[in-house]
Amino acid sequence: MRTLDSSTSLRIAVQKSGRLTDKTLNLLEGIGLKFDDYKRSLLVKCRNFDVELLLIRDDDIPEYVEDGVCDLGFVGANTVAEDEADVTILRGLDYGVCRLSIAAPKAGDIQSAADLNGKRIATSYPVLTRKFLESKGLSADIVTLSGSVEIAPRLEIADVITDLVSTGGTLKANGLQELETIFDSETQLVKTNKPLSEGKQALIEKFLQRIEGYQKAEKSRYIMMNAPESAVDEIKDIIPSLKSPTVMPLADNGMVAIHTVITITTFWDLMENLKDAGATGIVVLPIESMIA
Repeated sequence: MRTLDSSTSLRIAVQKSGRLTDKTLNLLEGIGLKFDDYKRSLLVKCRNFDVELLLIRDDDIPEYVEDGVCDLGFVGANTVAEDEADVTILRGLDYGVCRLSIAAPKAGDIQSAADLNGKRIATSYPVLTRKFLESKGLSADIVTLSGSVEIAPRLEIADVITDLVSTGGTLKANGLQELETIFDSETQLVKTNKPLSEGKQALIEKFLQRIEGYQKAEKSRYIMMNAPESAVDEIKDIIPSLKSPTVMPLADNGMVAIHTVITITTFWDLMENLKDAGATGIVVLPIESMIA
């Protein structure tokens, strides 16, 4: 195992257990970082990169990064905003996507945010809820709860709630309907604003490059197809991002092989058009990483 140099090694806060944990660890493994026993330890060293993970509660990550205990942290944007943490957001990560929404009983008399004046709102996010009310010129009593917010109207603790929503299944199961979104959230990579050594800054740049390459590759596919040489221009028009494809002659006269990289969602939308233009033998391959 490598010995970490505290002047250059990074300490990264990661949620120990929860909805972001597995996807964050998968991302770290996807960019080539290797860890041992991270399920049984709180502080885990990387075997092939100057990084160690501190596995803690999601709610504690902004504070640990703000105070410089950790240099970086993977955390929900909702948690950063609720804590009003003094950290730098390096990038959104396109997973752990959810929204903080107002929800009310379906059969109740509250059908929009305009009906909130004088009502009681149960939430685990009093800061974001209060900011929303102020932005709308509304006045309501906020009841702060640490969990099981969705049951508050049934227990008559509150009239409505604000809570995180992914699919909306939990709300429906409790007879609630979404009225309005307060805050859109995803996982973010955040950095401390405490001074960092040049070695750490350089390591962060390498770390970000790996993440960018990995996430670009996740959304892209390497596409290979055969087509008549005369169809190359038409195929380029079908796929606007195909600016400079690799075009190679085939043994059959007038036929070429076309290789390029496109987003996977674009490909499935355009596949029939490619076939109509004469493309055949279309092969779609995953990409492990992309370096710009």
